[in-house]
Amino acid sequence: MKKTGKIWLFGLFSILLIFASACSKDTGSSEKPEKTDEGTKETVTLSIGSWRTEDTAGYAKVIEAFNKQYPDIKVEFKPSKNTEYNTILNTALQSGEGPDIFHLRPYAPGIALADAGYIEPLDGLEGLDAFPETALAASKGSDGKQYGVPLNMSTTQMFYNKKIFSDLGLEVPKTWDEFIALNEKIKKEGIIPIALGTKEGWLLSAAHGIIGPAHYGGNDFVEKITKGETDFKSAEFVNSIKAMDELKAYFPDNYEGLGMEDIRTLFFTGKAAMFPMGSWEIEVLRSMNPDLELGFFPMPSAVGKDATITAWVDGSFAVNANSKHKEEAKKFLQFLTTKEFGEPFTKEFKMISANPEVKSDDELVNSLSEAVSKISTPYMMVVYFAGGNPTSKATLELELQGMYLGQQTPEGVAGKVQENAETWYKPFQ
Repeated sequence: MKKTGKIWLFGLFSILLIFASACSKDTGSSEKPEKTDEGTKETVTLSIGSWRTEDTAGYAKVIEAFNKQYPDIKVEFKPSKNTEYNTILNTALQSGEGPDIFHLRPYAPGIALADAGYIEPLDGLEGLDAFPETALAASKGSDGKQYGVPLNMSTTQMFYNKKIFSDLGLEVPKTWDEFIALNEKIKKEGIIPIALGTKEGWLLSAAHGIIGPAHYGGNDFVEKITKGETDFKSAEFVNSIKAMDELKAYFPDNYEGLGMEDIRTLFFTGKAAMFPMGSWEIEVLRSMNPDLELGFFPMPSAVGKDATITAWVDGSFAVNANSKHKEEAKKFLQFLTTKEFGEPFTKEFKMISANPEVKSDDELVNSLSEAVSKISTPYMMVVYFAGGNPTSKATLELELQGMYLGQQTPEGVAGKVQENAETWYKPFQ
């Protein structure tokens, strides 16, 4: 054979070897076993958005309980600062992004997101029948579909330092006059009576949710105003704003510049005797000061009615309509309906579960739960008046801040809230 022929044959043989080798590799890849066995499933990662930065460690334990059932679903709790959460979430959802699961603000704000199509409906989700309709209503859309799994009942009340009360020989007040006298005595002892600041507006609507019912008459007034039979300019509501103004004499110095972290610190360090705040703070306060002797009392009435504790469903978890892992996200939400979630949730966060079948082993939480069942009144501005743009709730907060700066009167606050509510609340139109 000629030399050129040998070279040609050698080249052809080399090409065939390369081709055979390539085919061999492709065949091996295509014949790789499909991942059908439970132990070889690919891990799916879900993200959770929330405003509860304080709960990161607690949710780590809740997620651990979930992973015992679903080891191949990784869940990452990624909260944002409370005052920034709404903006961050809404911006992300409007751009087609956002976390797979997110903490849904209760009532009007959350329902608005559902109506806008940003939330996946939970049709047929197992376990929702464990919740009463009053709890489910907080995240039910205008179309009647359920969009969230309710987490907990929140309460607001006056927390107090038991040791300070004991040292000063003070008792829990039974009337509004006794409450004012209590404040006077604490102040004379050089202790801040009430840890409250006005820098963050939500602190003021929360405080009004505690103090207001003592003056406007609790549930009777709520029933009337929600039917349009009275309004925010009524003497009862104006009196509730006047009471808020009166109490500034018992706030810390420079209260206008104090926010949540400031007032919390004043209370858990023993510099303030009382703290008008929500039940979600129980575990936070205890973690800050394990020796704190924490108690609470309902707000005594100024108009001869029963004392009240304010209660509402404070948030649900929902699934992002644009999530790439909706089925896995729904598995997490289904887990939220169970006792396997409710019991560690209640234990870790010291909150009242929205699932009535779940009980707490904490004496303070159980006392709050009992009070809810007997003397609760709704957080009116959250449950009924969180609509509008800006919302009536936000208007109350802004006007109260103005009042504490000397730029608004109690009558002016009430008038502005009424003016806002008339733009959207049907019973006022």
